[in-house]
Amino acid sequence: MTISCFDFWKGGMIVEEGSVEWEEMSMKVKEACENDGCFLLRCDEINSKGAREELFKNMKALFHLPQETKKQYISSKPFRSFSLYNYMHTHYESFGLDDVLLSTSVDTLANLMWPQGNPHFCETLKGMSLKMSEVSLMILKMIVEGYGLSQHHISDVENMKSSSDVRLNMYNTDKSNTGNKYKANDHTDKNTLTILCENEVQGLQVLSKTGTWIDIMIPENCFVVIVGDALKAWSNGRLHAATHRVIMSGEKERYTFGVFVAPTGEMKIEVPGGLVDDKIHPLRYRPFNYGEFLNFFASTRSHNMENALEVFAGF
Repeated sequence: MTISCFDFWKGGMIVEEGSVEWEEMSMKVKEACENDGCFLLRCDEINSKGAREELFKNMKALFHLPQETKKQYISSKPFRSFSLYNYMHTHYESFGLDDVLLSTSVDTLANLMWPQGNPHFCETLKGMSLKMSEVSLMILKMIVEGYGLSQHHISDVENMKSSSDVRLNMYNTDKSNTGNKYKANDHTDKNTLTILCENEVQGLQVLSKTGTWIDIMIPENCFVVIVGDALKAWSNGRLHAATHRVIMSGEKERYTFGVFVAPTGEMKIEVPGGLVDDKIHPLRYRPFNYGEFLNFFASTRSHNMENALEVFAGF
């Protein structure tokens, strides 16, 4: 399995919506999301080396703060607080932030971690989040185009990216870890799309449809885009939510910055009629409230429920 790599920018110009190139790219994006549930996206214009270096420099400073300081970052929402755990010789720490474009979450984090604040950290984080969120809408529009759905379904996918939550992750190898709480961290994402960049330290693996774990090498100038359960449900199961995990083996720390595009908690996810037919694609998921699904998953996570979507919304 070699995952596809696309470039939406031709000669410095973004592919024009409605053009022949746009239509061709739409089909390729849809097929990659159906077959693999993920693809690489080359973004030299967004993912410039200077911006990446600043981002990961700031993240390293954040994760190297004392544990007592980091543990002060607490939220009542699922997957938003500072968290850490160990699995399969891997030590993992994470900060989850509400949509940094619409909330003060990043400023709150910075003021909590650094008494004097950290405006540069906030600016870098917001800038990268905005660009990645804009790219996510292009991808979702291409999926609508790839399926030949009418233009009014653009509002569907716009609602599917109502928020762009951010996660900052740090992984390192911990050979002393023997009492694993989890044997592995393989999972599907519950949101619409995940767009991820890393600091050149590999570790991401994706489970192929044939049941083989594949190492995903993310080039320095690329993001990896991963389909989540919400988009799988909206597409009536046509799009594949890729099961993935991170396994560490080297000495270097791995940092990843992810934008998790998601509906608001109030949104109802419903399959468009154009993606249902009685013979090949009968209706697989009943309409459901995204926030209720997320809370259901959070409450059952300790049971390692990998098929949460099927249990919650499947027929």
